[in-house]
Amino acid sequence: MRATIRRFGVVSAAAAAAVAVTATSASAHHCYVPMYSLSAPASSNWFVVSAETGADLVFGYRAACDEAADAGYGALRAEGMPVGIKIFDKMTIGDPKGTGRIPTPNGADGKGLEYFGAGSTLADEMVGTWIAAADAHDC
Repeated sequence: MRATIRRFGVVSAAAAAAVAVTATSASAHHCYVPMYSLSAPASSNWFVVSAETGADLVFGYRAACDEAADAGYGALRAEGMPVGIKIFDKMTIGDPKGTGRIPTPNGADGKGLEYFGAGSTLADEMVGTWIAAADAHDC
């Protein structure tokens, strides 16, 4: 029971952390692209936040060992979830002619371009899943 309560607290806090991670960039950009691999070519045009980096930057959570971090990523892959998100740095993509409107109601469906304003919780779930699995791993 105690472990369940602890895990629920960690996941809840992680979800709040994910919101804060994405909110900084979301203030100028209302959408992001989920990443299912962190080994993609790097580009200075994209602001990339891995699940591990998001947990550390906002929540101050760090995995106790490399194996715990790997367990977090393993849990994400097992659930078919992204391992990071990327936000285009130069402009808001998916914004029809700078209107600030979300062009599609499908922007919170876990597929392709995700919109914070459409209620997408994918980034929150990603960080929460990563922290829960990393925290549950014994180093």
